[in-house]
Amino acid sequence: VDKTGTLTEGRPAVTEIHVAQGFAEADLLRLAASLERGSEHPLAEAVVRAAVDRGLALGEAQDFNSPVGKGVTGSVEGRSLAIGSDRFLAESGIDTGPLSAAAQALRGTGATGIFVAVDGALAGLIGISDPIKPNAAEVVAQLREQGVRVVMLTGDNRVTAQAVADRLGISEVEAEVLPGQKADVVHRLRAEGRVVAMAGDGVNDAPALAAADVGVAMGAGSDVAIESAGITLLRGDLAALLRARRLSRAVMSNIRQNLVLAFVYNALGVPIAAGVLYPAFGLLLTPAIAAAAMSLSSVSVISNALRLRLTRL
Repeated sequence: VDKTGTLTEGRPAVTEIHVAQGFAEADLLRLAASLERGSEHPLAEAVVRAAVDRGLALGEAQDFNSPVGKGVTGSVEGRSLAIGSDRFLAESGIDTGPLSAAAQALRGTGATGIFVAVDGALAGLIGISDPIKPNAAEVVAQLREQGVRVVMLTGDNRVTAQAVADRLGISEVEAEVLPGQKADVVHRLRAEGRVVAMAGDGVNDAPALAAADVGVAMGAGSDVAIESAGITLLRGDLAALLRARRLSRAVMSNIRQNLVLAFVYNALGVPIAAGVLYPAFGLLLTPAIAAAAMSLSSVSVISNALRLRLTRL
């Protein structure tokens, strides 16, 4: 399972802002939101929403770029910006050390800290929290009771991911993974002989959804995720994952019953039509009776399939 939007509400909100020396909180948020307007990531939407709620006037971003799974870069009002993880900023030679303690504290609570650099210098840290879905812990517990091994896949920092996993009772966490690496994890598990279902909602989850035996998209997720998945949970309710498994079991059971019904009709009807009883009893199936029997076979199968409507999910 993906974390953001699958195990969590997918509606993150800015909860804290830490600024580096020489920067003002309002300016930092305004510049960051102006650049993040070009991104579809839930964390970006949280930054933009926070700026709009404060009545800040947003500028136009230039040279916008969004390296997959890393962050965003661009310029606003002639100032160069880079927004993302400490690892992403480090690749550009920006030292995030002055705010690393604040970031670690955020991660310990399950929140995400994104760093903002302006003109090549660390400008601040924005703390974003995404509430865990109310029924997520219960769903994970039921899946484990049913013998399903639950693994969290997320691009978030390991400390943040582990904090969420601990609250949900998930013991296996693959954190700080890029979209392609999520698919690699799925391939690795399948190579071990596992049957893998992947549940996610974002563009970043699409490769893993396509790579899994069964891809499960949350209905409130991106179109790419929905197109890549085999099953879509329309309301994005995680408990629907349990209902989908129950329905799938009922469908497979029903298919087997229908095969038996069809086999019984043919096992009885074909020999009689071929004349196996004619020498002893003079019995044959006329074309009319054979057609009626064939129709009755179809009616029986369809009637049995309609019983699925009574399945308690």
